[in-house]
Amino acid sequence: MIRLAEVNALEAPAFIARCGDVAEHSPWVAERAERQRPFASVDAMVAAFQAAIRDASEAEQLRLIQAHPDLAGRARMAEESRKEQAGAGLDRLSADEFVRFTDLNSRYRERFGIPFILAVKGATRHQILDSFAGRLGNDRDTELATALDQVCRIVGFRLAERVAP
Repeated sequence: MIRLAEVNALEAPAFIARCGDVAEHSPWVAERAERQRPFASVDAMVAAFQAAIRDASEAEQLRLIQAHPDLAGRARMAEESRKEQAGAGLDRLSADEFVRFTDLNSRYRERFGIPFILAVKGATRHQILDSFAGRLGNDRDTELATALDQVCRIVGFRLAERVAP
């Protein structure tokens, strides 16, 4: 964990190296948030990262969403994603649960053209499955907005774990 005062004192390249992975494979988020330093608080830092995401072009937002791995998938993912999914028990699924996740991931991608994104911190695999099933009935615009909200939540969780006041 790094203290906020240390984050504010980092040179821009060091800041980006330290925080560039907070938004899944999208260091441009840290590059844009960095311009808002010094941050008055961790909450202000989170707000700067989230504003960078929300102020991005639709194409950039879509690439950021696409950079996220499928839940309970076997694809290589960022270490923080792996830890978050393990915390929700997604690394210990039964064979039937794995088949259900795989089916839902496929149906969701087919319907919306993006991976299903949920900030899984604090959620159980059963809550995740319920959310998955519920969101499949949404329209694409609703799901794009929901996915972006979830990305912002994930970024907030990751920064709160990484940066101390």
